[in-house]
Amino acid sequence: MLSILIPASNEAAHIGACLDAVLRSEGLAHAQIVVAANGCDDETPAIAKRHAAVAAQKGWELTVLELPAIGKIGALNAADAAAKFETRAYLDADVLVDPALFSQLTQALATPDPRYASGRLRLSPATSWSTRAYARTYAKVPFVTDGVPGAGLFAVNAAGRARWGAFPDIISDDTFVRLSFAPEERIGVCAGYDWPLVEGFCALVRVRRRQNAGVDEVFARFPALANNDQKRPVGVRQMLEMALRDPIGFGVYAAVAVAVKLYPQSTQTWERGR
Repeated sequence: MLSILIPASNEAAHIGACLDAVLRSEGLAHAQIVVAANGCDDETPAIAKRHAAVAAQKGWELTVLELPAIGKIGALNAADAAAKFETRAYLDADVLVDPALFSQLTQALATPDPRYASGRLRLSPATSWSTRAYARTYAKVPFVTDGVPGAGLFAVNAAGRARWGAFPDIISDDTFVRLSFAPEERIGVCAGYDWPLVEGFCALVRVRRRQNAGVDEVFARFPALANNDQKRPVGVRQMLEMALRDPIGFGVYAAVAVAVKLYPQSTQTWERGR
């Protein structure tokens, strides 16, 4: 049995499609969905509650927590407190999962040993030309192509969840959890999910800056976790190949990286992490 925990802050434009995809899941007789609506002043809670009847028809349970503005980490911890099952999946509210994904994750995590699992990451189609160009190169970097990145969706079993207590108050919760497991403890399954990038060059810079700050914070506060980071850097040869194959895409990707270094450091706020 699986608890699917979805922190959401003003996700009215996305939560309906996210839950529709979750409720199309196959192969699980029973599961629990917890939507932790954090400080929402839009229709996020109401839209989520409309899915309760469909969940009940599947033999599933859907709970909507209407929380004050306590941040994403607070929402994650509130969802954890409401979770009924030891195997847990943490899902961003703008991610769309394949029907087979949660069944495959549950099977992969059916072991007494600590395990972390995720699906095959696909970048959602973008509307802005800069994000489309950026995505073509981003999809080829080792973080996406190697290992189990778990961006937007990761799951752990009972022994895996015991690796940490409450989520610490940090920017990058997904980096913290992923690096709480050695590479050999991370499992990638065949089913996938669609993960969106933000739209527009300035938004890409803002989010990339935030991602970098989040990784730096994890390494500074939890230095032992660096031992589990075996992310392969992009080598000179690979960069040249990417630049030759797609000069525009590589140019936008490189321009974002340069701009990140020129902008001041961002603060920790709830904002879309893509």
